[in-house]
Amino acid sequence: MKKFALIDMDGVLYDSMPYHTLAWQQMMSEIGISTDRDEFYLYEGMTGRATIDLIFRRELNRAATPEEATRLYARKAEIFVEMGQKIPMKDADRMLRTLMQQGIGRVLVTGSAQHSLIDRLNADYPGAFSDDLRVTALDVEHGKPSPEPYLKGLQKSGVRPEEAFVIENAPLGVRAGKAAGLFTIAVTTGPIPRKAFEDEGADLIFPSMTAFADALPELLSTL
Repeated sequence: MKKFALIDMDGVLYDSMPYHTLAWQQMMSEIGISTDRDEFYLYEGMTGRATIDLIFRRELNRAATPEEATRLYARKAEIFVEMGQKIPMKDADRMLRTLMQQGIGRVLVTGSAQHSLIDRLNADYPGAFSDDLRVTALDVEHGKPSPEPYLKGLQKSGVRPEEAFVIENAPLGVRAGKAAGLFTIAVTTGPIPRKAFEDEGADLIFPSMTAFADALPELLSTL
């Protein structure tokens, strides 16, 4: 039986991805770069600097400077906060309660450095994540799809890859989890098609958090 779940935040614990994608698009528009809002779903899990650099290389044929990346990510974060409070994902609390009741440890592994959400975890999900079992963009050099965030999560949990599993909602997160040697479950809470998760090698794919929460009690006995 698995001992730990390594859990993404945006799109898993919070229904926040529509706001993130809109904030990214708006920030890019302010500097004269046109983007497709939905493309940012595909970049979820990357660090803010990596996302900015990707767009700059594609649209401006150059890398973003460190100063540009810092300033632009701060602006994106500001826009995100201005959009108001983001609600917890429906049935994520039920999913976490099941893990807690079954004695499964929980590690937060997010590519985000968005304090407006990270700081709310204790209030929205009391007891679910201890402060020493969190990996954010501030803790890693390479965000997803690098396995580094999940390897850090394993290090914090003190278990081997075969003793843990990942809960993700983004293809790059699935890729990162698989590269870290972890059993990886995808929950498709956004507009990304199922095939994108299949192509990244997700071990299980659920169509919603509700479906995953429904299946989890029985699933845990088989992992």
